[in-house]
Amino acid sequence: MKIKTKDKVKIIAGKDKGKTGKVLQVFIKEKKAVIEGLNLLIKHQRPKKQGEKGQKIQFPAPLAISNIMLICPRCGQPARVAYKTIKQENSRAKIIKNRICGKCKEVI
Repeated sequence: MKIKTKDKVKIIAGKDKGKTGKVLQVFIKEKKAVIEGLNLLIKHQRPKKQGEKGQKIQFPAPLAISNIMLICPRCGQPARVAYKTIKQENSRAKIIKNRICGKCKEVI
């Protein structure tokens, strides 16, 4: 997956279009991500005990990965993510897969 937790992202579609935030959680099978403070939904909670009041709880709902774009930490612009494999020369051949910014070509 091209987006991971703690990445800074920009929303490119939906009600919060143009806003940026940090990824809290990624659901790989559903291809969705939860972003801090964005795509907030309100859940009404009933009172559990007598005399207690009901509440409105706000929580960030998952967004589709297709509506999110990663912000490169180097150039600070939203960019597509590419992958590049690097072979380390040790006693054993170890291959590392790195994410690369599509604009500035730097490792993320």
